[in-house]
Amino acid sequence: MAPSSIAILGGGLTGLSAAFHLSRRFPTTQITLLNKDIHFGGWVHSRRTKITLKDGRETTVLLEAGPRTLRPNSKSILELINLLDLSPSLLTVSKSSPAARNRFLSLPGAQGLLHIPSSPFSLLTSVLSPKSSPLHSPLGHILLSAVAREPFRPWNRPSTIEDESVDEFLSRRFGSEFARVFGSALVRGIYAADSRELSVRAAFPSLWDAEERGRGSLVTGFLRPSRAPVIAEIDDAPYQLGGVDQQMRGISVYSFSQGIGELVNALLRDLRTRRNVRLLGGVSATALRMNLRTAQFEITTSSCETVRATHAVSAVPLPSLKGLLSPKTPLPHLTANPYSSVTVVNLVFLAPPGHALHPVGFGYLVPRAASGHAENAILGCVFDSSSMSEQEAPWSAEIVKMTAMLREPVASVPRLIETLSEQLGIRLPDPLLVRVQNNAHCIPLLRVGHLQRMQELSGVLRGEPWSGKLEVIGAGVGGVSVGDCVEAGRRAGRSWA
Repeated sequence: MAPSSIAILGGGLTGLSAAFHLSRRFPTTQITLLNKDIHFGGWVHSRRTKITLKDGRETTVLLEAGPRTLRPNSKSILELINLLDLSPSLLTVSKSSPAARNRFLSLPGAQGLLHIPSSPFSLLTSVLSPKSSPLHSPLGHILLSAVAREPFRPWNRPSTIEDESVDEFLSRRFGSEFARVFGSALVRGIYAADSRELSVRAAFPSLWDAEERGRGSLVTGFLRPSRAPVIAEIDDAPYQLGGVDQQMRGISVYSFSQGIGELVNALLRDLRTRRNVRLLGGVSATALRMNLRTAQFEITTSSCETVRATHAVSAVPLPSLKGLLSPKTPLPHLTANPYSSVTVVNLVFLAPPGHALHPVGFGYLVPRAASGHAENAILGCVFDSSSMSEQEAPWSAEIVKMTAMLREPVASVPRLIETLSEQLGIRLPDPLLVRVQNNAHCIPLLRVGHLQRMQELSGVLRGEPWSGKLEVIGAGVGGVSVGDCVEAGRRAGRSWA
């Protein structure tokens, strides 16, 4: 029997995706979505800003303070692109383009950026001819040594463990230096977190599975085809892709002409046309309880309204959900994971004639510092002008956009520019525009044992008093990527039909 009413807490991408799919699945069910901010979309912030060039001309630049590109491996997002008619706005970067192939690291003591080999050929070249390019580096030696030896390492996973940190996993298979340089850089770039705390099974399940498939060898496991059965699409509800998946063949990353915010805006436009959906922006939930007498959820709000619903979806951070619940009906593990904060600094420069301010590529990451070295506040930097140049006017080619991500607030913009110059090996000019966005507690750090904890949470939700009528979803449960969040919304309420 379909729910007669549904309350959704949280208007980020997870909550909006849940509202979109639930309203289509249950067109006669009243759906109320509460979002504590007037701004919907959570950490997605796409904004066009005017700038004046030195000759007096005016133009605009698109600035992203949250996610800026997407990978085409998420069918749930491709489905939204089709259903919301976003294909005309797509901007894509092919796998063969320099923006996709060229990625860099910044190591303490290294001159400029170090190129990460993107193929076995480039790996071999960087080792045999390390001086052939200033961007080729000792990284090739670390990679080649670790990867060449890994298939010959015996199975060394302790039989008693069911999970471990990313750093422990990579150290076992590739050595501690590989884990520190490459593993920590990847984790800092995605989670703004320490790879020594992040669960490998929750964050990178394909690594754990490949080790088992390769009988201990990760390299062998990736070369060996998976024997796992293909999981059928849930409830025989195929993705409605409309050919968008064909458009994504050979594509590394993509975005939209007006940024990731276009996805949020398209969802909002659609939801506002649906008679069974009510969007309450600037209204937060202050308490959530199950009334056993009426078998309904009662949600008190900051607007003094009580929202009643037979079913509910929580898409707010897990610690926020804990603050809404009565001590009589607690849920486990809601505060097991800390949240990382990220300061995003958008920088716009005017490039001097004939001088590039960065190499052509996607950007660079900064690994965890070696023992005895001070930790760098900069997590990485994206070269927006390389990866998404089509978002700007064709004649504004002299404008260079970069986005730096930091693990702490900016103390001094001039000092930040100086540090970026040192990492790039290029003296940056004074920026035309600087925009700082402090995203506090924006990314959950899924600690070791996360999957087991979420299984326990799911079991409690199936029991009394919830009886499967409350679903808890979002980045703190099933993954932090935009695709993970949209997919979680798509799956919400599948057992309610």
